[in-house]
Amino acid sequence: MLLHTINKSPLVNNALSTCLRMAKDGSGILFIEDGVYGALTGTEITAVVEKAMKTKKVYALEPDVKARGVQDRVIKGVQLVDYSGFVDLTTEYDKVESWL
Repeated sequence: MLLHTINKSPLVNNALSTCLRMAKDGSGILFIEDGVYGALTGTEITAVVEKAMKTKKVYALEPDVKARGVQDRVIKGVQLVDYSGFVDLTTEYDKVESWL
């Protein structure tokens, strides 16, 4: 299985929608950098991410979430990981695909 990383805000970039079309069930999606805006409640893509969570594991890099001051808006069920957790994810999945 693949771990997909999203580093651009899905509110201004279509990488997330492309990723979701290509990602297979059981894949992981990790929001990093400005990509963490995709893991927030109250946006136009919240429902899309919640739907994806039914068949994919969704993570967000906690230091990036905290740096943007949005830790209280993370979608329930999105797993926050630290840098060590990020490394663990890269070894847990067969490959990493970065969506830019």
